[in-house]
Amino acid sequence: MFGIAVSAERAVPSQGSPDEQAIWNLERAYWRYVENNDLTAYRALWHQDFLGWPSVSATPVRKDHITDWITLETNQGSTFKTVELKPGAIQVTGNVAFACYWITFKWLNKQGNGAPHTLRITHAWLKTGKDWRIIGGMSMTEPETAAR
Repeated sequence: MFGIAVSAERAVPSQGSPDEQAIWNLERAYWRYVENNDLTAYRALWHQDFLGWPSVSATPVRKDHITDWITLETNQGSTFKTVELKPGAIQVTGNVAFACYWITFKWLNKQGNGAPHTLRITHAWLKTGKDWRIIGGMSMTEPETAAR
């Protein structure tokens, strides 16, 4: 089990291999890019052959649709705010890593209001050379927030 810093900015396991630390750092960067609406940096995290199933999609998506969930909200004037990133578990085997965690966030309207939502996230990362890229993933609404 990992020790975890509580702040959303510093929610990283306090121990683990260099590859595990790299994956958690990339996961934190993922959400920072969403907060900053940096879609170029966000897209760079994804492997060209990505296939995943975000909770907001009725069907699986490929890399060409990976930012749809962000632009759906930002086109309406909403901004993303991370509340908490809580690592669950990670497994690194050779050039493949699987990260599981919870993210609590808010989509803030123009008045700065928004309800918190918690998702369970799984990402499969593939290392090619020195770079890790997300090759697969899935998210689902945390049951206690599903009824909200």
